[in-house]
Amino acid sequence: MTIRRILVPVDFSAASLQALDYAVELAQPLRAGLTVLFVVEPLYSAGDFGVLLEEQQRLGHAELARLQAGLKQRRVPCRTVLGRGTPYQVITDEAQRGRVDLIVMATHGRTGLSHLVMGSVAAKVVRTATCPVLTLHPRGRARGRRAASR
Repeated sequence: MTIRRILVPVDFSAASLQALDYAVELAQPLRAGLTVLFVVEPLYSAGDFGVLLEEQQRLGHAELARLQAGLKQRRVPCRTVLGRGTPYQVITDEAQRGRVDLIVMATHGRTGLSHLVMGSVAAKVVRTATCPVLTLHPRGRARGRRAASR
């Protein structure tokens, strides 16, 4: 199997950034390109969800740009994508659209409810993706490293 394109979904949590760092280390010797994906999920229960959605998108674009700049300094071919919708579906759709060879993602994202949701997202991606999925438990890598900070 040849790995040329790696998709890395992030939610900007420490665990997802560790997965990104792992993907970078995997991509470099393979000369593979990365697609870093952040998904904005619509908020249906919020009163003025349009404003919140716009703010999530604005922050998502800013964080993706920061990550991309850090990856450029590390000489890793990278593109960023901000998706909208149900996270596992957006991830699997992007993997198919981008003809991705591998998805690398954390098993858990942020703490609290989001922590539980990210685990659920990873499980759904594993079940529905048409390419291999490498899931990383947050304790499986050195803590405190950030892909964009090197």
